[in-house]
Amino acid sequence: MSTPAGYFDDMYRGEGDPWHLTERWYEQRKYALTLASLPRPRFRRAFEPACSVGQLTRLLAPRCERLLAADRVPSAVDTARRRTADLEQVEVARLVVPEEWPEGRFDLIVLSELLYYFDEARLDDLLSRTTDSLEPGGTLVTAHWNHPVPEHLYTGAWLADRLAREPGLLLRADHTEEDFVLQTFSRVLPGGTAPPSPARFEGLV
Repeated sequence: MSTPAGYFDDMYRGEGDPWHLTERWYEQRKYALTLASLPRPRFRRAFEPACSVGQLTRLLAPRCERLLAADRVPSAVDTARRRTADLEQVEVARLVVPEEWPEGRFDLIVLSELLYYFDEARLDDLLSRTTDSLEPGGTLVTAHWNHPVPEHLYTGAWLADRLAREPGLLLRADHTEEDFVLQTFSRVLPGGTAPPSPARFEGLV
């Protein structure tokens, strides 16, 4: 990560939820849109890096057979673990991505409010690892604040353009507002074909 680790440690020092993820209507609405953007009702194995205090983790959990949530800040990991202790399908780990990337394949990866903290070289590495660890047909969801912030290297709109150039990903849903950009991608199937849409998956078309 290009933003110094001390920035995040300082944010959490004396503040259990520095971004007020559990309180703000903005966050509640964004999370609802994130869940609505998922193309399948259930996922086998999901990964959510930068889970912070686990607010989105709790909402994702009912849709996942297994969910690995992670953060680099120990106090955030502790809070997320306490908040998800009743959810046996959830594991919360302290990981520094992209260097500490989990093994195995996922059919869902959620990158929420994360990518603008990396310089371009580390961003390239993170996106490559993301794509490589997605199962063919798997889903990537990204959501990012779209206003300039001193600690952010990019806006959500810039990241949308960058994600469009990532090999192996196919844009399936694109929701852009003044405040944030939310996108859903699929990992292409062998041969470069697209996975079925939700309607085709259910045989409606």
